[in-house]
Amino acid sequence: MPTTIKPSKLNIRAYQVGFGDCFLLTFYYPKAKKASDKERHVLIDFGSTGMPEGTPADQMMRVAEDIKEKCGGEEGKLHVVVATHRHKDHISGFSTDGDGTGLVIKGLKPEVVIQPWTEDPAARKNATSLRGMGMAPKQMQMQASAAYISSLDDMHVVSEVALAEITQMADPKKFKQTVDQDVSNQVSFLGVDNGLPNASAVDNLKTMGKKHHYVNHGYKLNLSTLLPGVNTIVLGPPTIEQHAAIKKQKSADKDEFWMLQAATKAFWGLQAETGEKVKEIIDEESRLFPNAEVFQQLVPAHNRWFIRQIRAARGDQMLQLVRILDNAMNNTSVILLFEIGGKKLLFPGDAQIENWEFALNDPDDMELLKAVTLYKVGHHGSRNATPKSLWKCFDNKKDEIGDPKRLRSIVSTMKGKHGSDDRNTEVPRRTLVNALKKYSDYSSTEAAAKKGDLYEDITIDL
Repeated sequence: MPTTIKPSKLNIRAYQVGFGDCFLLTFYYPKAKKASDKERHVLIDFGSTGMPEGTPADQMMRVAEDIKEKCGGEEGKLHVVVATHRHKDHISGFSTDGDGTGLVIKGLKPEVVIQPWTEDPAARKNATSLRGMGMAPKQMQMQASAAYISSLDDMHVVSEVALAEITQMADPKKFKQTVDQDVSNQVSFLGVDNGLPNASAVDNLKTMGKKHHYVNHGYKLNLSTLLPGVNTIVLGPPTIEQHAAIKKQKSADKDEFWMLQAATKAFWGLQAETGEKVKEIIDEESRLFPNAEVFQQLVPAHNRWFIRQIRAARGDQMLQLVRILDNAMNNTSVILLFEIGGKKLLFPGDAQIENWEFALNDPDDMELLKAVTLYKVGHHGSRNATPKSLWKCFDNKKDEIGDPKRLRSIVSTMKGKHGSDDRNTEVPRRTLVNALKKYSDYSSTEAAAKKGDLYEDITIDL
């Protein structure tokens, strides 16, 4: 297909995957000579951690089959796959386990797979050599990226342990005074999303696609042969070195930065090392102090308050630990901006402020962001994923419904799955949703869920 050909239309299909993301972008090229070249398809994420009540049990397979049909059926083609980061609610559909939805996607023979730099096999190979303790500061300076990835892996271990422990603490058969239900639900959700059951999806993504791009801010991503007339710009995530730069540290402070990286690695290494031993005890249902006296049916009155306070503190501690991992993984999200003629489409995954910070401090990036015409709302509508400085810079926010230049927004979300009203952390965030509805043409997969539809479609003339 000649590179002078440009798409005339774009369809964005937002699949109803509950709490998760799955977007199929179809670019139409009516002037292409070959029938097979008239449509080009980009899949951005495919995952879920829970469906609304009444959703069919085989919803993920129904989504996979619809993607296949949209891409042309048995002889169809998926040109680009983007896995923004390895959270389950973004990649579980790529798994080959269970109903094998990932095999359907792999069967469409993607040409290119795009993932964050933290998934680069070369970087991860270096990270395996750093597992455990004892990394010296000088070594850390040489291998900061590998140390960061290794810390993420250690956090995964901690997340698994927290999930196992909170499950036990919430079991009324084992404890008369169980941990707070809200804390238990949040730890369980984050533990599942961050844990290593995503391994099958991660492995499948490694083996699909003829070419892999492990991207960071400023990465030169040339997809012109696959998407003629479309400029794809990578705005995130920053690398460790780039993120250090935006901290505006003086040259004299560099050693302090690397020392901080070493301390982080040491902390999470210790947590993981200890956690693995704790998980062994939980999994084997053995007792830490086997000879100690145990009250099976009755807790002495004078101990009840003390036990309740310790259990509450332990629950809050685990919640804070898994939240740290959740934020860290979100900040590895790929941020892509598609530029087609005068239209700009922003897909930021779950990127939060630490990820956004680099782009938001770059004048050239800010100029691009001002002209965004469609915004895929970050992190299912959480308050941390749409920084105020990003929202303020969108020039196409408009009060007037029907204005052809009005910003369009789309969110894939599900109420009641993440965060809570009591803790002022509910997702989607009501204040953000209200602003999106007021200043943009707002679409949500929640509308599809209410109607029993598989997806919401947005069509943009280019």
